[in-house]
Amino acid sequence: MNPNPPRWPAVVGILFLFLLVGWLATVPYQLGARDVTWTEFKQLVVDGEIEKVTINAETGVVTGTRKAEPVKDGEIPPNREVRTNLVANDEGFVPLLEDQGVAYQAAPRSGCESSVLLMMLPLAVVVLFWVMMSRRDPGGRGMAAFGRSSAQLVPEDGTGVTFDDVAGVEEAAEELREVVSFLKTPEKFTALGGRPPKGVLLVGPPGTGKTLLARAVAGEAQVAFFSISGSNFVEMFVGVGAARVRDLFKNATEHAPCIVFIDELDAVGRSRSVGGPGGNEEREQTLNQLLVEMDGFDNRRGIIVMAATNRPEILDPALLRPGRFDRQVVVDRPGLEGRKQILEVHGKKLVLGGEVNLEEVAKLTPGFAGADLANMLNEAAILAARRDASAVEMEDIKEAIERTVVGLEKKTLRLSDKEKRIVAYHECGHAIAGAASPGSDPVQRISIIPRGIAALGYTSYLPEEDRHLNTKAGLLNRITMAFGGRAAEELVFGDVTNGASDDIRRASEIARKMVSEFGMSKRIGCVNYGTSDTRSAWGFPGVAGSTHGSPETAEVIESETRRILDQCHQRAIDILVQNRVVLEEMAMRLLEIEVLDGEEMQSFLSRVQPAESWEDRPTAEWIPAEQAGK
Repeated sequence: MNPNPPRWPAVVGILFLFLLVGWLATVPYQLGARDVTWTEFKQLVVDGEIEKVTINAETGVVTGTRKAEPVKDGEIPPNREVRTNLVANDEGFVPLLEDQGVAYQAAPRSGCESSVLLMMLPLAVVVLFWVMMSRRDPGGRGMAAFGRSSAQLVPEDGTGVTFDDVAGVEEAAEELREVVSFLKTPEKFTALGGRPPKGVLLVGPPGTGKTLLARAVAGEAQVAFFSISGSNFVEMFVGVGAARVRDLFKNATEHAPCIVFIDELDAVGRSRSVGGPGGNEEREQTLNQLLVEMDGFDNRRGIIVMAATNRPEILDPALLRPGRFDRQVVVDRPGLEGRKQILEVHGKKLVLGGEVNLEEVAKLTPGFAGADLANMLNEAAILAARRDASAVEMEDIKEAIERTVVGLEKKTLRLSDKEKRIVAYHECGHAIAGAASPGSDPVQRISIIPRGIAALGYTSYLPEEDRHLNTKAGLLNRITMAFGGRAAEELVFGDVTNGASDDIRRASEIARKMVSEFGMSKRIGCVNYGTSDTRSAWGFPGVAGSTHGSPETAEVIESETRRILDQCHQRAIDILVQNRVVLEEMAMRLLEIEVLDGEEMQSFLSRVQPAESWEDRPTAEWIPAEQAGK
């Protein structure tokens, strides 16, 4: 039996009763009475149809009761009341009633009942609001429930997550193992005069496992775990967030040793200078209270505050000073080995076919975070179940990767033969330009099946290894590959389409960064003229979107950017002219089967003649193609 039965039926019933009685007590008209004009009402009196009249001086309403008419058996008698508004200056109305022998009377004055009921209605609303708040606080604190923290408490028996369930972030896990030691054996550190960190901030892109790591720390240490989102602190009522922060730390003190985990810390910890003049008073009060609480509690009792964010640059510097979040742990996207470990962890839950090679899958998924990999394997399992398979095969995983990266296949989209031919040459141009560029990533698959929002085809590459640095030649190769599709359109059709718009955008971004940020232009030199936010990595404010340099410098940057783009564009055309036969044969085959991969695709690309490498050029700077022969 529920010890706290719902109070909604009773509360709603009482409120409805108050409203109904108050309305009935104050309604000036009789329900069902027919409205007539003053002239019509007097005519009814003259015709002898009115037998009684009631005059309400307070409301100015005259109600007349018509004479009863015979009613047949089974019929409902009609309403006999008619009403009109009293015309005050009509002095002949009362004599008219007396002449016609119509009885008339004044309506009784309303007593205090309606006034009392009207006064009780706001009281009923207050009582209803108080009851609603009481339901949020079984202890009966009523309005105080607003200030209660909504943090979820996982008791001391653990979260059910350990470091064995976390893969691909070994460096971060190693840092957090020390936190577990602080919670289990604090005397080991205090004996040397040290103190455990008060706070640990987990920083990294979305989906990298920050929350999972925090739960793993609590699971390993076997301590209570308080979990709350930063947005839960901020309410529309001023002071509520600060009260919830106080309540959270009070509960944490009662359950020490424990871990307090605040997810999405940037929701409450945003720098107080970011909001501009005025700011958000409630959020700032909440942040101030959080700073005070982190200063005030004694972490020697075993209370560790952990938080996660993917936007550390906007956090208030006061949060990151020593004594608050003493330690920042970066949880980055996993590398090749990390992705393999994550796939092995999630792969244990699936029935995988014998040909599934998780190491190959890890190579196919560069840049994937842990959540991306888990979602991809789940998508592969769904695809396998859709075809009634007994296990998840490699083809299911490859299809799931394509769905994740490019989007769903659009089976209802039908391209005309001309458009399909343009897309085929466009994608083959990308593949041949990439294959001819020394040091480029090998092409994995070419498809002209429409996918996603705007992709009518795509060419995917398989990186041989994770790259953390890009050379000058490597960036030029990427620009050349991006221009391969547009170059094929120009060469084969003598015209261009808007299909290369995204390629041009990506190529322009790379070229502009090479000139203005990477110092890869002799005319500009090793100077950063970027227009990105100059805020420091840990939240110290700068000038967002500021442009450095003079207008003359900006003109030189544009000139250098244009020169690099033109050079790579011409290089892509030269590659395709040199490999025109391969381009034609490859495009015709792609039109037949729509997807090229594996050995058949490699048989075409192996015939591509490589272009001259950038390192083989006589100078470090590149000269425009029209001047190459001079």
